[in-house]
Amino acid sequence: MIQQRSDSMNKQPGSNGDTPRIGVYICHCGGNISDVVTVEKVVAAAAKLPNVVVARHNMFMCSDPGQELVAQDIRKEKLNRVVVAACSPSLHEHTFRRTLKRARLNPYLYEHANLREQVSWCSKSDPEGATDKAIRLVGAAVAKARLLEVLEPIRVEAKQHVAVIGGGVSGLRAARDLSRNGLAVTLLERSPFLGGRTAQLDRVYPTEDGARDLLRQLLKEVDADPNINIQTQAQVTAASGYVGNFHLNVRLEPRGVVEKLDPSQLRAAIEACPETADSAFDHGLCQRKAIYVPYVGCYPDLPAIDWDTCTRCGRCAEAVGDRAIKLDAQPSEIGLDVGAIVVATGFDLYEPHEGEYGYGKHAEVITLAQLIRLLDEQGPTGGKLQRNGRPIRNVCLIHCVGSRQVEGIHEPGPDGRLNDYCSRVCCTATLHTANEIRERFPGVNVFDFYQDIRTYGRGHEDYYEDASKRGVLFFRYLAEAPPEVSEADPKSDSPLVVRVKDTLTFGEELKVPADLVVLATGMVPRDISKLVEMLKLPRSADRFLQEVHPKLRPVELAVNGVVIAGTCQAPMDITESCAAASAAAVKVAALLGKGHIELDPFVAQIDLESCVGDAKCIEECKYTTAVSLVEQEVNGKTVKAAAVNAALCSGCGMCAAACPHGAIQVAGWRLDQFEAMTDALVADYA
Repeated sequence: MIQQRSDSMNKQPGSNGDTPRIGVYICHCGGNISDVVTVEKVVAAAAKLPNVVVARHNMFMCSDPGQELVAQDIRKEKLNRVVVAACSPSLHEHTFRRTLKRARLNPYLYEHANLREQVSWCSKSDPEGATDKAIRLVGAAVAKARLLEVLEPIRVEAKQHVAVIGGGVSGLRAARDLSRNGLAVTLLERSPFLGGRTAQLDRVYPTEDGARDLLRQLLKEVDADPNINIQTQAQVTAASGYVGNFHLNVRLEPRGVVEKLDPSQLRAAIEACPETADSAFDHGLCQRKAIYVPYVGCYPDLPAIDWDTCTRCGRCAEAVGDRAIKLDAQPSEIGLDVGAIVVATGFDLYEPHEGEYGYGKHAEVITLAQLIRLLDEQGPTGGKLQRNGRPIRNVCLIHCVGSRQVEGIHEPGPDGRLNDYCSRVCCTATLHTANEIRERFPGVNVFDFYQDIRTYGRGHEDYYEDASKRGVLFFRYLAEAPPEVSEADPKSDSPLVVRVKDTLTFGEELKVPADLVVLATGMVPRDISKLVEMLKLPRSADRFLQEVHPKLRPVELAVNGVVIAGTCQAPMDITESCAAASAAAVKVAALLGKGHIELDPFVAQIDLESCVGDAKCIEECKYTTAVSLVEQEVNGKTVKAAAVNAALCSGCGMCAAACPHGAIQVAGWRLDQFEAMTDALVADYA
């Protein structure tokens, strides 16, 4: 249900028809503005403008005293319009709207002028010109303020239910925190097991805790929470609606195993299965059966059947007496009605292309993720450092594989694009692993090849220092001259050799023997293109999901009601992912906590008498069902005319530009307001 709020605020000063009484306030911004712009001249010019009752300046308008100055003038001077010229409206427009509301003035009778980013910061070399520009921007804001009308927020009833898409550590953390805030949660995970990438790790830095031990505690809390409904092998197939009222269609693949198997039954079912596939959990280092569990203690503790590998031969079912395994199970669909969506879909690891540093050509070239599985006591070698049955004596670690790529040097990915960003966590993870090798296998030599060491987290630099003390040898290369991996001389004790021009020794070319070459591959965005299309999610230049503002709205998307958590947004470590998940949970809890949502009223409005129903606005609208044609009563006749879903409209104004009849405009940004601002910009202020 969507409705306009109607309350006593309509009776306050500033209702439609009042003679404008405008207060203008110029901020020094602590010198950011006043060091370039002559603020006193701007105030003097503003004071001469029609309908301006008060014109003042203040060192910090956003401060408590600055806001109180505005509130006092509203009460004493009977102001019914306010203009503040300060920094970016994205920082403090809402601050001053709240100030008006506290003074019992409609918060939408406010106009903001940006004198910092648009004037002083870009015009430092021309103070006189900057001052003139500031006067004109303030004049334009005042001209619009005269035409402002009372608007009321759009009220949307909100369902107290949240969908969390992704069952990795960030999705689990978000689900737990949402439930603690009193919201019902449905957790959707597309794989058969929860835990994501964290489950594939052995130990985490900097605490050295067991990764799966930490995960197990979080899983225990989520599983025991009655507010959280867990759905594995679940994929969103369709999405519609708007903030407070989303509807998701979810396809559930059958697990195949419907009853818990005891260890002997599980072993019998796995041994009976004749089909094998590469183990994704072990990054292809070994094979697993079509019926499998990835690791001991996984959640859910039921095995799953890989339907792409399974031939439905029935041998696993026969081994356990048929009852616990259902090979004829079919997919099902469920519908979810939720008030908000948390996207926590995680990341993928960069897959080196054939021949990159010898990857795919030499069995001794593996990724860092594979090495971590080899060192894990639950891994394919039981924690032994060996490859193809050979002992390892020399390990070469190469940083920045698939990250910080340079055009003309690196090969683009399948989409033709390079990963020019830093994956952030690789350096610390590589050094953490190097220290582990030196500690557990002191006879193994470790060589580290890097462009730059970026151990950015608190205490992470210690890993670099520890590695140096433990005898890890470092070689620094340039992006245009990366290490080369090739077969060693047949007489060599090692199968491979790594050649590098070491800038630490002034470009000397070195040859390093290698029994194992480890590529520290970066994070790449997971392919969630179908979800992106369904929900119209924005992406950044690096193809991760794009937040509204990295500081002011760090987990919110431009799609109202959809927030992000973890590495679907950018490369993060586990601590950062959990922090982002908690932030997302708090943001959703604040959004849905009242049972309804109030949205800004800057949305399209239809003049039904002018609308001819030619659907030009619908053709131009980028937001599905934000504008539609419906039968309506106009002057006693039933006609087809445009109607706006206020909860879906973004107020972009594309429809207003497309309508040849002027029948649609955006509240708060009408065409007459634009025209008044344009006239003011070119006016004579002498």
